[in-house]
Amino acid sequence: MNNHIEKQYILAIDNGTQSVRAILFDLKGNIVAKSQVHLEAYFSDHPGWAEHHPEDYWQAVCTACQRLWASSGVSSASLHGVAVTTQRGTMINLDQHGKPLRPAITWLDQRRTDVVPAVNPLWLTAFKIAGVSDTINFFRGEAETNWIKEHQPDIWDKTAHYLMLSGYLNYRLCDKFIDSIGSQVGYLPFDYKGLKWAGKLDWKWQALAIKAETLPELVAPGTIMGSITPEAATQTGILAGTPLLAAAADKACEVIGAGCQQAHIGCLSYGTTATINTTSKKYLEVTPFIPPYPAAIPGSYSTEVQIFRGYWMVNWFKEQFGHHEQLEAAAQGLVPEELFDELVNAVPPGSMGLMLQPYWTPGIKVPGPEAKGAMIGFGDVHTRAHMYRAILEGLAYALREGKERIEKRSGVAMTELRISGGGSQSDAAMQLTADIFDLPTSRPHIYETSGLGAAIDAAVGLGLHPDFDTAIRAMTRIGKTFEPIAHHHQIYNELYHRVYQKMYARLQPLYKEIQQITGYPQMH
Repeated sequence: MNNHIEKQYILAIDNGTQSVRAILFDLKGNIVAKSQVHLEAYFSDHPGWAEHHPEDYWQAVCTACQRLWASSGVSSASLHGVAVTTQRGTMINLDQHGKPLRPAITWLDQRRTDVVPAVNPLWLTAFKIAGVSDTINFFRGEAETNWIKEHQPDIWDKTAHYLMLSGYLNYRLCDKFIDSIGSQVGYLPFDYKGLKWAGKLDWKWQALAIKAETLPELVAPGTIMGSITPEAATQTGILAGTPLLAAAADKACEVIGAGCQQAHIGCLSYGTTATINTTSKKYLEVTPFIPPYPAAIPGSYSTEVQIFRGYWMVNWFKEQFGHHEQLEAAAQGLVPEELFDELVNAVPPGSMGLMLQPYWTPGIKVPGPEAKGAMIGFGDVHTRAHMYRAILEGLAYALREGKERIEKRSGVAMTELRISGGGSQSDAAMQLTADIFDLPTSRPHIYETSGLGAAIDAAVGLGLHPDFDTAIRAMTRIGKTFEPIAHHHQIYNELYHRVYQKMYARLQPLYKEIQQITGYPQMH
């Protein structure tokens, strides 16, 4: 029986911001083979723009798949199914022949438009009464569709299909305009509570320039959407006729790939965007009027709080101040992370009073549109090492605040944490997270949790595991657990309550002054 299970493989295609990965999983959640193609994250014709050619994404998928078969020696005939997971909020316009009309606007893009479709005055009054007019205006101005309609009307008129990156890759693989409910995170007329396209009378249809006929069919995670076409088979090496299954967006897949399907397990993602998530069967708005996202489990929600430029800050530090460690690591044949961990461990918990507030990108509500980052408490004792540790601590404080907001709304206390994403590879980051949250903190048995989550969706959809509980139990497990150190937690707890939690409110008026004087961040 075991041999039979070992030979049943699922291919997860994970198209992130930095790379595309083709990963072969068995039904126990082991990686059988993996191939990675690095991407230029985006190109920018104007400050703040971030675009990527759709064809480049597809070519990277094809290359990753072809390399996988070549390097692993596994035949694609042993493949039972394929599932795609991608970065969220990256939008693609196709013409009636399915050809891209312009580069994809990626989730990192910061363009806005002030010219937005008119919304019925009754809705506007309701928003005003509810105190959410700013949030709604932000939504209308941020929506890529409204910018394209205003600035590139000819392209908008030719747009026959308006898809997220996930929907585009599904189309290239199975020749159908279809996508997973679990992938719909973006400026779209989506009903987050009902987990379907919004009803005809919903205000989002008025607020966005989108026509219903340009949107794909939506199905629940785990649904067979179609099969690999002969053309896609030629380009990817996947056998024609192999089933293509609906998964979910990368963060949603990460949550189940890290084994977090119960509300008491907090799932932290230390990626480009740092997030804290729990899975809930109930619809819960952790921040008022900011909906939870669809989970990778049908009919469930991800209660997510995100720090937009999360672990990007760690990379920023390494680029600006980490050349010594990077050169040293190359010379010694080490992974740079090991030397960065030494930097962190050379500094006591609390970084000798250096405190970071990680709001380096403005938000909608928490933080607000005027937000900036801050570091306070500098003294002559501080070095790069203190600064690096303060970044990691600041991110953990911000996520702890997110945890407390989720607990308050859900009424369920978190009793343990799982961390995935690039930052989870650092033992020092894992330990200080355990200390700040005062909870046992584990990393999953593999680092590729979003790919694993997509494979779990496929395994359940194909009936290779009978249900999500069984699949998650069989395919996920804990790699290493970090227990909180009481003395460290005591220091962090004082700093968190007495300093960190007061920083934003006290600095906010100054951020507004900075914004008015310098025009940065730009007023919306």
